Amino acid sequence: MITEEKLVKFIHSLEPDRSPALEKIRREASAAAVPIIRDETAALLKCFIRMKKPKRILEIGTAVGYSALTMAECMPSDGALWTIENYPERIMRARRNFTETGYGSRIHLLEGDAGGWIRSYAEQGEKFDLIFLDAAKAQYPLWLPELLRLLPAGGVLLSDNVLQGGSIAESRFQIERRERTIHSRMREYLFRLKHEEGLESAVIPIGDGLSVSVKK
Repeated sequence: MITEEKLVKFIHSLEPDRSPALEKIRREASAAAVPIIRDETAALLKCFIRMKKPKRILEIGTAVGYSALTMAECMPSDGALWTIENYPERIMRARRNFTETGYGSRIHLLEGDAGGWIRSYAEQGEKFDLIFLDAAKAQYPLWLPELLRLLPAGGVLLSDNVLQGGSIAESRFQIERRERTIHSRMREYLFRLKHEEGLESAVIPIGDGLSVSVKK
């Protein structure tokens, strides 16, 4: 029987080489134990960028800028990306990576609390064609109302790590106590995505789980 692990390895073997800049950032992130998106998630993300051709992208959770640069390499020549990060060391590394790759003028790095930026942009009536959510998992359902306000009709919300290593399918009583808040909030988030009348949503079991929601 072919296992899921074998299938994942096979899919990885099909991936083309990354750009030298992204490969360098990937190695540095791995050495520093900074989590970045998995290859299969990056591949799907690039497909969405190519299909949607978003002029305005919002990323929540920059880390060292790997996913932002993955999107920037695919976005339209007149597109721009805003990305939010709260940790000073990661902000410094991301800013360096954006400058060194030549995307410093098209990627706008926002420092500070993501919730504050999301609320501020929603109150200002800002709109983004595509939003990539990859930050504090327990905050996903709390941010959702404002995120929906940031999307125009046809806008896409991509949310990473929604399956939590498969533990999302387990009863909360089988989850370690310290992980139960994230577990319950992620379940709430997925339920709301699937039952929100203004969204069409799917959950895709690639990487650590990616949800795709389109605003009607």
